[in-house]
Amino acid sequence: MTPELDPVIHAQARLRVVATLNTLAEGDQITFPGLKDLLGMTAGNLSVHLSKLEEAGYVEIVKTHKGRTPVTYVALTRRGRAAFEGYTAAIRELLDTARAPASEDT
Repeated sequence: MTPELDPVIHAQARLRVVATLNTLAEGDQITFPGLKDLLGMTAGNLSVHLSKLEEAGYVEIVKTHKGRTPVTYVALTRRGRAAFEGYTAAIRELLDTARAPASEDT
């Protein structure tokens, strides 16, 4: 049986976002501009993908101010970490089955 890949994470841009956020320690955040620069994405493109991830409960977005300057922080939630772990396990399983020799029954 082929493992199910999480469609929220599977989109290339969202996979890059989640993989990058997963490198942060649990509870750590990154600023929106910092994440945008790390990924080389436009603000609009990153916003769209973060919205999808936020709807799924995979990221938390906090908008605040530093003095008078607005700042947006992004963090991977526990649910997001679990989803990423499940996604990477499913990819590994898929790759392992692709390497297995085909049986004569197929």
